[in-house]
Amino acid sequence: MNEKKTIRVRDVMKTKFDLIDGMTTVQAALQAMQHVETKALIVEKRHADDEYGMVLISDIARHVLAKDRSPERVNVYEIMAKPVISVVPDMDIRYCARLFERFDLSRAPVIENGAVIGIVSFTDMVLHGLAKTI
Repeated sequence: MNEKKTIRVRDVMKTKFDLIDGMTTVQAALQAMQHVETKALIVEKRHADDEYGMVLISDIARHVLAKDRSPERVNVYEIMAKPVISVVPDMDIRYCARLFERFDLSRAPVIENGAVIGIVSFTDMVLHGLAKTI
């Protein structure tokens, strides 16, 4: 019998990501980005009862570049999504893909024990997950 191996989010997620403060300007955030391949910035919680936020490169393009706003005058909190839908590292990538489809997501932070440990995207799931099973 052909048994499918379960591929988990942990197996395909990117563990290198940028964590920034919401008060940071877009210009400073872009200059501080070290992991451009993630195409996202995770916004830190401001206190224990807060939630993580996220800014995608496409958000910066839509809300700053396209509107001809000055990146040194726009703070990340003005254009970020918060709260964000997150996933757990032990989730099967098939369910993660369904979650992304249902909520029209392209990527999400991976949270374990209340801390972000990575970012997962459709690309990660397909190229690093599905492609391994073919």
